[in-house]
Amino acid sequence: LLTMRSGGTYVPPARLRALQAEIGNDPSSKEFQRMAWEALKKSINGLINKVNVSNIKYIVPELFGENLIRGRGLFCRSIMKAQAASLPFTPIYAAMVAIVNTKLPQVGELLVNRLIVQFRKAFKRNDKAVCLSSTTFLAHLINQQVAHEMLAAQILLLLLNKPTDDSVEIAVGLMREVGQHIEEFNSQIAMAVYDQFRSILHEADIDKRTQYMVEVLFQVRKDRYKDNPSVKEELDLVEEEDQITHNTGLDDQIEVQDGLNVFKFDPDWEANEEAYKKLRAEILGEADGSGEDDEDDSDVSSSEDEEDEADKQIEIKDQSNTDLVNLRRTIYLTIMSSGGFEECTHKLLRINLPPGLEHELPSMIVECCSQERTYNKFFGLIGERLCKINRMWNELFEASFVKYYDTIHRLETNRLRIVAQFFGHLLSSDAIGWHVISAIHLNEDETTSSSRIFIKILIEELAQNIGMKKLSERMKDDALQPALAGIFPIDNPRNTRFSINFFTAIGMGVLTEGMREYLKNMPKPTLPALPLLQPFSLPVPHKGPRT
Repeated sequence: LLTMRSGGTYVPPARLRALQAEIGNDPSSKEFQRMAWEALKKSINGLINKVNVSNIKYIVPELFGENLIRGRGLFCRSIMKAQAASLPFTPIYAAMVAIVNTKLPQVGELLVNRLIVQFRKAFKRNDKAVCLSSTTFLAHLINQQVAHEMLAAQILLLLLNKPTDDSVEIAVGLMREVGQHIEEFNSQIAMAVYDQFRSILHEADIDKRTQYMVEVLFQVRKDRYKDNPSVKEELDLVEEEDQITHNTGLDDQIEVQDGLNVFKFDPDWEANEEAYKKLRAEILGEADGSGEDDEDDSDVSSSEDEEDEADKQIEIKDQSNTDLVNLRRTIYLTIMSSGGFEECTHKLLRINLPPGLEHELPSMIVECCSQERTYNKFFGLIGERLCKINRMWNELFEASFVKYYDTIHRLETNRLRIVAQFFGHLLSSDAIGWHVISAIHLNEDETTSSSRIFIKILIEELAQNIGMKKLSERMKDDALQPALAGIFPIDNPRNTRFSINFFTAIGMGVLTEGMREYLKNMPKPTLPALPLLQPFSLPVPHKGPRT
């Protein structure tokens, strides 16, 4: 197990359970700690991938439930990766970091340090995309007072010192995000930065597009950043006096502690875990009970645990999963030993599937496909052939699409991409019905960074396989409109704009013509009628002599 890399060789469930049994529950063993490390990595990654505005208050306690001191390197790496893949959700990630920073400031400091170093390297390499993602994340951490506003001033000074089209564009983006915060906390910095922008606008040799961006920035400032607030109300979750601000500068000597990203054996593992349990209890407000009531509760719980263990033993004896494990092993070996997809399909159909376990075949095909380093069309052709042979397989693969989309946040990014490409092949070949897209609801509240990546890869795969023109025609098919109501919503203008922005951002704006027409022709809300005023008369001034 120690030689296996996560996301590499596929380990069948039976083999994994056997390895776990061999390792046992000895925390002092390297094997046990390795498995605990892998579980910690998957849990942190899953929680970050499914956070959004509506559930952030529930995700953060779960995050504190994991050992964030041991896994702070994993946390920083995972959240930086998620943010770079979904820039519009940067404020949410920054709000989550702000909450964690109040209790575990070493986590917030490590993230700020890594973002600064990442920006430095990207700036030297002229990597515009990484510079944009790094500065956007730092801007929102500054807005949340995790980092100091002087860091933004240093970055802006560096970008505008020798202005180019790219550096000015990055600086404009940074100032739009962090401008309101700087105006409030240090207006002198804001004034100096805008003077520099004004000088560039009149003197520097920059493209007209870049000039227009600077002019728009001045208009944003004139409008007092009404569309770019420093912190949205729903993400203002930390009291100002509770926040801990890190004063790391752009030119400081910074240690990014890359060693925290990889597993290391801990001889004091149990002591460190116990220390974090106490810290977690303080953070989450878990008080240790005392007295007879607690003793009674513990007696009841221990007796219930004994009963549960006895029930589990009975279940193991009466309801063994040996047959299921053997079936999965057979399917796996059949797929991996086949020379071509036709031979593989023929062999798979000859496997004797017990009644009620037919769904295991599509599930294993998708699992085996997702374990590859890159998407292999071999698996897509197997799925296509099965779907076109029998209606039952068609329905089972359609059910698999819904299942995987609902649980897509559990997959790592590479596996997620491969699964999206697999189902993109099935849809483009009409192996499964396009009505399965009804499972997708593309709006800000019902999507996560993982589900948006899945949708992006799925649509791109469809466009590549059948062509943009045919895809556009298919999306306008009247028979499909009920199924596409979730991905092209016209029930709510907010959802419609979110969908339009999403498809435009991934280069598929042509698919949004119907929604754009809907927004254009949408009736504007009427103003309520003013109440009728009652007639009144002015008092007549008294003309008599004064007294």
